[in-house]
Amino acid sequence: MTSSKSHLALLQALQQKLVAAGKPAVESRWILTHAARLNDAQLAARLTQPVPPDVEEAAWAMLDLRLSGHPLQLLLGESEFYGLRLKVARGVLIPRPETEGLVEQALVRLPLDAPARVLDIGTGSGAIALAVKAMRPQATVWATDIDPRALRLAKENALRLGLEVTFLEAPFTAHLTGLDLIISNPPYLPDSYREEAPPELAYEDARALYAGPEGLDVARALLPQAWDALQPGGWLWLELAPENIYTLLAEAAAQGWREARVLYDLAQRPRYLSAQKPAQAAAGLEDEEAGLLALGNN
Repeated sequence: MTSSKSHLALLQALQQKLVAAGKPAVESRWILTHAARLNDAQLAARLTQPVPPDVEEAAWAMLDLRLSGHPLQLLLGESEFYGLRLKVARGVLIPRPETEGLVEQALVRLPLDAPARVLDIGTGSGAIALAVKAMRPQATVWATDIDPRALRLAKENALRLGLEVTFLEAPFTAHLTGLDLIISNPPYLPDSYREEAPPELAYEDARALYAGPEGLDVARALLPQAWDALQPGGWLWLELAPENIYTLLAEAAAQGWREARVLYDLAQRPRYLSAQKPAQAAAGLEDEEAGLLALGNN
């Protein structure tokens, strides 16, 4: 038995509901392809064909969950990050498009054809570490997290993708030393944001989202640990919120980090902080102007 509704009609009906709820129209296609177990090309070839009843039922059930605040990525069971298909799970931070920009910026500091030692702090699903390893195969990549669930998911993603990353259940740097680059998307939302947060955030680990009154408790604690773990001349890259990134920029410069900069995301919001441990680590803050630069993405 088949429905009298075509795939196109169902797609349009889903789209109408999503747009009315303030969700992106494109989510209708992702919901229908997942419910029908089709890829985009297969769906396009079936647009005028009737929808099987079980597919229509599954699509409407997914829509109901989505409109209730269920993250789309969890409904689909995966998320694309820097060209990689990653499995996602409830209770683990879902990779964000903004974090792709962090990876893109940090890769500039890693050689294409030479070894490098890289650490991803707070890896979650493994997104950053796996993207770095995929783009810089000669790099040795470690990733830390304090959540065993996140590490299991990250290891599963690494296995599925055939990428070699060493995952460690530990806070911050796990006492690693001699690193060339540390990269992290730490929790950076202030605790007060819990009251206005969208319902989707309830499906993720609060420890990966919120970090004290200013949203900087974790990033502040990370700075001295990163300093000890990096070799002289090594780089630190962080993703932070526009509301607090300049605060940490000033603190990093005051602590002796060189070339401390803020860079902007695609929406032209201050989002990424980069800083270099001096080539002579004991030199301290020799040039304040060189240590406090706020540059755009140009």
